[in-house]
Amino acid sequence: MPIRALVFDVFGTLVDWRSGVAREVERLLGNDHPGLDGGSVADAWRARYQPSMEEIRAGRRAWADLDTLHGESLDDVLGQFGLSVSPGVRYELVLAWHRLDAWPEVPGALTRLRERFLLAPLSNGHVALMIALARRNRIAWDAILGAEFARDYKPKPEVYLRAVQALGCRPADVLMVACHSSDLAAAAACGLSTAHVARPDEHGPGRGEIKPEAPVDFIAADLSDLARQLNA
Repeated sequence: MPIRALVFDVFGTLVDWRSGVAREVERLLGNDHPGLDGGSVADAWRARYQPSMEEIRAGRRAWADLDTLHGESLDDVLGQFGLSVSPGVRYELVLAWHRLDAWPEVPGALTRLRERFLLAPLSNGHVALMIALARRNRIAWDAILGAEFARDYKPKPEVYLRAVQALGCRPADVLMVACHSSDLAAAAACGLSTAHVARPDEHGPGRGEIKPEAPVDFIAADLSDLARQLNA
């Protein structure tokens, strides 16, 4: 069966989380903390991403959305950097993850792909977060799937399989698109088709995956390249 739908990792694959978070950190804290390196804060915050979700994946904690987890991780990061902020600034910092910009080719490539395929995010971000990023970057989705829909976090199989079910497809008919080989390996284990998109600067210049570290069905230099390979 041909590919009928594409589902996407979002943070890193579609949006440049590091630059966006660094920008917001420096905007909100820079006046009180001259010379603060927003990139270092973003890196420290992201380093707490997987550990925070693991508590839920392991069943040690009830479901909580990414805003909640980001807020809890932020408190640790602020302590690490010796920063003190008001509740209002803390709230705005959490919303930094809602104000991320897409990589330059992404909106146009998604518009092309949507002419041929069903499209949905398959992210660890919750629905409100996915809506904010879509509106900011003028992205039109056919559905919003992922963590909140499955009430669990990738790479748990339920997250991928619930998305396939919601789209009315077989696993192989759905193409998981990501710049993280671990995400793609988990999707492939559930029977999904997979596409790796290189994001060599995800974690800063020269600090991202340039090629897959697991078998995939498509290897693309960016999302426009993937659209070309899919004849979109």
